Amino acid sequence: MKPRILTVDDSASIRQMIGFTLRRAGYEVAEAIHGQEALSAIVSAPVQLVITDLNMPVMDGITLIRTLRADPQNKFVPILMLTTESEPGKKQEGRAAGATGWILKPFTPEQLVAVVNKVLARTGSLA
Repeated sequence: MKPRILTVDDSASIRQMIGFTLRRAGYEVAEAIHGQEALSAIVSAPVQLVITDLNMPVMDGITLIRTLRADPQNKFVPILMLTTESEPGKKQEGRAAGATGWILKPFTPEQLVAVVNKVLARTGSLA
């Protein structure tokens, strides 16, 4: 079974690029526009990894991470922040909330796949 990844970003072009890149790498990809939509998506179909933007309407990435970490079902799901924010304070806030890692935009498809493979291999989600 292919690992299922949820990408959460209010930018349709970013979601498309991530989805295209990860599907080509052999992953199943679900998409959400903001954190609240992501929570609904995860309830209906569990995921092995979440890639979330930081700044989004309705529910931002930090709140999404905190909510997932408080849920026993998703407490240990790896979560990557994908954002233009490079400020150390924001990174620290993400880590404190429970983010597994941080990818800065812009990124290359190769960088994205390498990080995803590394994180999923570490959790045993890659066969």
